[in-house]
Amino acid sequence: MIRKNVRNSLSACALLAAWGIAGQAAQAAEVTVAVGGGVIQEVGRETLWGPAAKTLGNTVREETINDAYASVKLQAAANAVTFDLVQTNAFQAEKGGREGLFMPLDYSVIDSKDFIEGTAQKYCISALIFSWVMAWNTDAYKDKAPQSWADFWDVEKFPGRRAMRNDAEAQLEIALLADGVPMDKVYEVLGSEGGMQRALDKIEQLRPHIAVWWNSGAQHAQLMKDKEVDMSVGWNARFEAAKKDGAKIDYTFNQGVMSMDCWAVPVGAPHAAEAMKMINEMSKPEAQAKFSVGVKYGAANKRAYETGLIPDDVSKKLPTNPDNAAHQLAQRNEWWVEHVGEAQLGFQEMMSR
Repeated sequence: MIRKNVRNSLSACALLAAWGIAGQAAQAAEVTVAVGGGVIQEVGRETLWGPAAKTLGNTVREETINDAYASVKLQAAANAVTFDLVQTNAFQAEKGGREGLFMPLDYSVIDSKDFIEGTAQKYCISALIFSWVMAWNTDAYKDKAPQSWADFWDVEKFPGRRAMRNDAEAQLEIALLADGVPMDKVYEVLGSEGGMQRALDKIEQLRPHIAVWWNSGAQHAQLMKDKEVDMSVGWNARFEAAKKDGAKIDYTFNQGVMSMDCWAVPVGAPHAAEAMKMINEMSKPEAQAKFSVGVKYGAANKRAYETGLIPDDVSKKLPTNPDNAAHQLAQRNEWWVEHVGEAQLGFQEMMSR
């Protein structure tokens, strides 16, 4: 009788264990993460969504995309959304959210209390922060290097060939900073009557000295490496990589314009709940610190700088290091959502004159 009870108990335990394993398997999800490729995808796999999926018991299917907004819009139009989590820029996330392409994030699941103000938004939360900065050729400016956007515009004091982005984004803010507008007044001026035209006029003033209007991050870094230009607007990590490769360049975060790529969840995502949990894992200080070290872009979680995982020499080169962030302008994507059409049209008209 005792043996029979023992056998029955063991059978029951085995059955419960099997049910438990089956339940775990049923709960596991294959989360589709759509990112922009390159070093972000390589480092992200090792430090962000890879470890997050392992912690949550999920698997990840990666997709490489060039334009998150366009890709999600195409899937939504076909009623065939397959992405669960996408890397996009904050402007596209806000625009897409207003159009019903991205869902509001669940901040009851995602812990954003230690994030830099403005980096945890309704439709997206920061994945990385980069800065639009000024770089210069150290051979061309041995005695005195430019340190502000006013210097970038000062062709007499700092003669040489310049490069700017062939787009209105960030160039308008930079132009107003060059024109003497304080950082905390830039968007107030841009939103005022004649403010946008003031920025466009400032860019037009420099046009004769712009040798190249670049279209990609790889292009502007290569321009500096090859000494095709002496000074350029561009992204901090691109310039840092070129500098590490031996290029005779340097750059400053002074008056930089901080912008961000972020995580968003499409409306209709097959595993939206799991995507929210993944974002929470990827937003933790340790994950953000490891990712920042790998990609050389800034962490939005302020506690990432307290983990001891970011070496001092790396920290000094990140946009969100407190010493660097204090001297920069945070880009306002809500302004761009409201004015992007007008801004880009004005820029194109200025370029065609």
